Amino acid sequence: MVGLDWSQCPAVESVPGKMSGAWVFRGTRMPVAIVFENLEAGMTLDELVEMYDGLTREQVKAVLDFAARSLETPAPAR
Repeated sequence: MVGLDWSQCPAVESVPGKMSGAWVFRGTRMPVAIVFENLEAGMTLDELVEMYDGLTREQVKAVLDFAARSLETPAPAR
């Protein structure tokens, strides 16, 4: 999800030294990118939450909502 300012999403964090600074779900070591990869592969939200211990439906929903809202915002002119 290149181009999204994940620092504006309260459900995620990037901590230097934790997963090489990748954006992960707050309080976990699960990269946000995994959600999009698995959904693209056909996995359901419920299957994701079941598969990844510590991940909640609310966290996934917050990330998906953030990404959707970000797509509605026009990109700055270059």
